[in-house]
Amino acid sequence: MGYNANMVYGHASVDALLKSVDEFFMGEGPVHKTMRTLARRFPEAGVDYAIVGAMALVMHGYRRETVDVDVLMSREGRDLFVENLVGRGYVPLFPGAKKQFRDTETGVEIDIITEGEYPGDGKPKPVSFPPPIDAAIEMDGIRIITLEKLVELKLASGMSAPHRLRDLADVQELIKVRGLGADFAESLDNSVRTKYLELWDSVNNVNSASEE
Repeated sequence: MGYNANMVYGHASVDALLKSVDEFFMGEGPVHKTMRTLARRFPEAGVDYAIVGAMALVMHGYRRETVDVDVLMSREGRDLFVENLVGRGYVPLFPGAKKQFRDTETGVEIDIITEGEYPGDGKPKPVSFPPPIDAAIEMDGIRIITLEKLVELKLASGMSAPHRLRDLADVQELIKVRGLGADFAESLDNSVRTKYLELWDSVNNVNSASEE
């Protein structure tokens, strides 16, 4: 099972916690195992998908730890997942759950997002989750949402929901680790370009100040 910070004060020792962190950043551990198993089983079940969320950040170069796997699917893909895989290594996280499941081997939570949903506050906006077949690239045998769409969704989420401000910080980190330029804004929806440029300016102003 993926670690929970609260376990430090419960049954897990600090050493066990640090070991789980080390495993995560080495590309090992239950979360990575869950993602790779899904990437193998989804095509067998005919499920179109794209990894999104924190694991997409990891695959695009920003090493941020997480305890679950977020997956973008079409509605048809979600139905195929439920029909072909639930009960065969995956179970609903709670009775009646439609989008939250658990890997019975690793204990890791799997959160499903369906195309057409809106990021952040969930209200209609110019940016929505795209069909996974149109917005994913393959990396190491795993279909990951493209960097452009990942940044776009993170911006739309952080701009619309106060509790999702971490998404804006994620964009700042991607700007740093990927060396994204101001011209990257041209690949984004117009509704989020100004915010991207604001974050780009803040990153580069900090970098400039640190070099003086």
